[in-house]
Amino acid sequence: MSGTTRRRVVITGIGALTSLGLTAEESWQGLIAGKSGAGPITMIPEIEKYAVKFACELKGFDPTDWIDRKEARRMDRFAQIVIAAARMAETDSGIDIAAEPDRVGASIATGIGGIKSFQDSYDMLLERGADRLTPFAIPSIIPNMGAAWVSMTLGTQGPLSAQCTACAASNMAIGDGLDAIRLGRADVMLCGGTEAAITAVSVAGFAAMRALSRRNDDPTRASRPFDADRDGFVMGEAAAVLVLEELEHAKARGARIYAELLGYGVSSDANHITDPDPTGANPARAIRMSLADAGIGPGDVDYINAHATSTPVGDSSETRVIKQVLGEEHAHQVPVSGTKGATGHCLGAAGAVEAMFAVRAITDGVLPPTINLDTPDPSCDLDYVPNVARKADVRVALSNSFGFGGHNACIVLGRYEG
Repeated sequence: MSGTTRRRVVITGIGALTSLGLTAEESWQGLIAGKSGAGPITMIPEIEKYAVKFACELKGFDPTDWIDRKEARRMDRFAQIVIAAARMAETDSGIDIAAEPDRVGASIATGIGGIKSFQDSYDMLLERGADRLTPFAIPSIIPNMGAAWVSMTLGTQGPLSAQCTACAASNMAIGDGLDAIRLGRADVMLCGGTEAAITAVSVAGFAAMRALSRRNDDPTRASRPFDADRDGFVMGEAAAVLVLEELEHAKARGARIYAELLGYGVSSDANHITDPDPTGANPARAIRMSLADAGIGPGDVDYINAHATSTPVGDSSETRVIKQVLGEEHAHQVPVSGTKGATGHCLGAAGAVEAMFAVRAITDGVLPPTINLDTPDPSCDLDYVPNVARKADVRVALSNSFGFGGHNACIVLGRYEG
């Protein structure tokens, strides 16, 4: 597109399933009501033997509501739930994919992929032998199959990608979709993420890292971003998909526009497998890059949906990064939400879920609360919208995602101004 005006990209559809509800609307309403999706784990046999016994599970999901029963048996849960989210997003947008399949793509992220299928296959191998494995074992496991199943189910024939960059993955999926449309490779992109990793290996593994909260006696209050008593994150399941669309394409078909996707920035820490960059320079660079891409300055930011995992190091680090980018004075004037207090940490799906919440903050004029924020932490001294949603006029929102290994990604969302 060199030498031409840069194509503008808007959001015209949203679909999601979280522990707060099996639709985007239910999830949003649960969030602004201050609910928590956490509860005892029901998906792992003998969970009472584990150090961590709770998570934010999807409740009541039936894949056959969205997928043929035979097909559903061929895929992992992480693929099942993102098909549901993608179909909801498609319906919400009103897009006719079949009319121009080669101009519609999909960019669907995951942090872990089909780990339940991996564990089930390994158990089968040990218990019943190699010749008892299903031929769908490998296709169920590999991380690209969430994206592939969305494409096959909805019939998209444009660009197709699957990001696997830990907890930054779905912000990168959204950013890659933005780039695909700007470059003219597609007019519409279904972008988001999916994670269904509440399995024995995942829960035990994250617990072994001391990454998870151990408040087994009080799950709904365990995820507490920015609170002085936070002790780790709570695992969450979710899938969320946004329909990104080139502006003139959306206008030509009379689409309802939620918001505009203004900018995207990425960087890497080159520091540690789990700990964030202690200087904050590289996460800050990703945010500054996203603002520059959007053509706006730090003073234009009205709201931030923070990565805010509820870990002692992570939340303090992100607070410092926000101050670096916005400056001390403006940083204290910009409200910041840590919505993982409600949904748990949805790993590779987190960025897409939080992008959805940032869009709704813009469209509804409501800031979602950071629940369970009861004890101020001196190292976390910004306005985190504690415990109760707040009305506000949001024109520009940031959504941060930072992943294990040093992946940093930020997107900028704005009110559509015509």
